[in-house]
Amino acid sequence: MKRNIARCLLAVAGLVAPILPASGARAQDDVVARGEYVAIASDCGACHTVPGGAPFAGGLAFHLPTGTLYAPNITPDPKAGIGQYSEAEFARALQKGIRRDGSSLYPAMPYPSYARMTDEDMHALYVYFMRGVKPVATPIVQDGMTWPLSMRWPLTIWRWLFAPDPQALRQAMAARQFPDPLVARGSYLVEGPGHCGACHTPRAITMQEKALTAQDGPLYLSGGDAVDGWRPVSLRGEDRTGLGRWSEQDITRFLATGRMPLGAAFGGMTDAIGHGTQHMSDEDRLAIARYLKTLSPTAHTVAGGWTYDPAASQALHAGDVSARGARLYVDSCAACHRTDGHGYPTTFPPLAGNPVVMDPVPDSLIRIVLEGNTLRATRQAPSAFVMPGFAARMDDGAVADTVTFIRAAWGNGAPGVTAADVGRVRRTLSPAHPPASLPMN
Repeated sequence: MKRNIARCLLAVAGLVAPILPASGARAQDDVVARGEYVAIASDCGACHTVPGGAPFAGGLAFHLPTGTLYAPNITPDPKAGIGQYSEAEFARALQKGIRRDGSSLYPAMPYPSYARMTDEDMHALYVYFMRGVKPVATPIVQDGMTWPLSMRWPLTIWRWLFAPDPQALRQAMAARQFPDPLVARGSYLVEGPGHCGACHTPRAITMQEKALTAQDGPLYLSGGDAVDGWRPVSLRGEDRTGLGRWSEQDITRFLATGRMPLGAAFGGMTDAIGHGTQHMSDEDRLAIARYLKTLSPTAHTVAGGWTYDPAASQALHAGDVSARGARLYVDSCAACHRTDGHGYPTTFPPLAGNPVVMDPVPDSLIRIVLEGNTLRATRQAPSAFVMPGFAARMDDGAVADTVTFIRAAWGNGAPGVTAADVGRVRRTLSPAHPPASLPMN
């Protein structure tokens, strides 16, 4: 009896977990389960888990113009992680960008988006990280940022200028009207926990997103700046470079599997699907798709949509490889992507009409040719496919010719690429890709 009283007193003090009655334990388990789902929807694992490492133990490197930032350990370890955070401190970090010690977080942490999260979701997330995540005692040292940006005090000024107030945001969100409850749910997931704008919205020179919601104008989700060398595409309704030709079913399939008839995941989106969207409910994936389909094309969209042009295919079938890069394409690419550019959808993506191929900035396509790409296995698509990189086989001129052919053929009509463009991307490549542990086709 005395032992139970002592334990209860310690529980009140927050030093040990209380012993709950059966009904209370079930309720707590429900909160942990909800928090786990919120963590999935918030894509916490993609940034805070090193491939092959312990969940949320941090250490993943982000190469920024200002230096290298390492994702912190967010397990409940009291020294290396966030185990000493109170719930209020946890919410303040996620929604206002302020650490427990009062210093500011770098805006690589998407707290301007998390500021939209509800109190209920924030509470569940806290309970999950404190009770549902295994502590890991590995410290993460932040020593990759260059001076003077390694100092954190200027980030306080950044927060004052650009970070939204969570309370004001929630009031504005409550006043928004949506014709469809699914669209309302999708807007919350995309603009809030999903923080899609952190990658897919352009940023100003001072690094803030130029729009945080669809209400802020057509720049929202209109395509972002390069993240680790990959350029996020537009998620708006552009026919050639956005989601204009994607149906709701296409988007939901992509979020579940990373592949669909018009394209496949690459770069950071691979991790976002692997850690996040593939584990979401069908209803929430549909909500995201339905919301994205409400976004109109940006004002500067080129008139006219993409239409397939068979001229390049007919020339290759006739043995005509006189076009710039045609011979290289036939020798290195056509076996998987076919001479008609249609590929083998959901296995080897099409190049004809692919938004990534027609992006005004060709960096992602150049990087895929140089470095290769892995279409990872997911629960609904358990087979992985690897495209090898051609960096060792092709010089800058050959890559430029190949990419130029792909961007010009089949009605893509995108501008050509120079050897200088390829050289600029080549200098940013990682030393080894793909990892040896990944299967080769």
